[in-house]
Amino acid sequence: MRQRLSSEPDRYRGRRRVPTPPRSRYAVVTTAAFIGAGVVAIGAANLPDHKAVNPEVLQGLESAHVASDALAARDSDNKASRSEDRGAVSKTKVSADQAANDVWLLPLDDFTFTSPYGVRWGKLHAGIDLAAPEGMPYKAVHAGTVTQAGYYGGYGYTVTVKNADGTEVIYAHSRRVLVNVGDKVKAGQVIGEVGNTGASYGTHLHLEVHVNGQPCDPVPFLRDRGVDIKLQVESVYAGMAAAAS
Repeated sequence: MRQRLSSEPDRYRGRRRVPTPPRSRYAVVTTAAFIGAGVVAIGAANLPDHKAVNPEVLQGLESAHVASDALAARDSDNKASRSEDRGAVSKTKVSADQAANDVWLLPLDDFTFTSPYGVRWGKLHAGIDLAAPEGMPYKAVHAGTVTQAGYYGGYGYTVTVKNADGTEVIYAHSRRVLVNVGDKVKAGQVIGEVGNTGASYGTHLHLEVHVNGQPCDPVPFLRDRGVDIKLQVESVYAGMAAAAS
């Protein structure tokens, strides 16, 4: 190596030369590459020709294809049967009119429960009293036929609705009635107005329920049908069915 002359620029000071790898390393890499190529060539030469496929392999592929077709046919049959089932179910759905006939609702939008069913002043109070402002419209709690409408002694102006199962609902002490005998009414239909007529002590709706001709407590009777008089709650499904009718 020659000595650096004092006249050479200072930019060469402090720099290191990158060492050149020995020639033997290049030889090893080149040899490995040739050997790898040879192995690949030998392996390719030993692979079977795609035209000469093993018959057992072909048979297996054919069996798999048959199985695939069978599965597809089964899925198609299942879809068809499910579709038929849905059709059968849809045929059993009741109409909106039928659903409305089964609905039970509250008779008033707002009221105060003032008197229960039972003995009062030595006599049977055969219904319940629901206080409300005079003139507030009251509604049929269930679908049926009007069998009595007008003034009815101590009940004052009264509406009686007979349901399809023979149950009767009586709405008494009305200011006026808005239906006539023979009318068909639906649950939620306005049939009269709250009043204070007959043997009444304050403006209210007197509600009675008769089963087989005998009065019963309207509170548990209606509760069994999704209407809670004391909580002023009716089934959400009942409200939906009434709205659809």
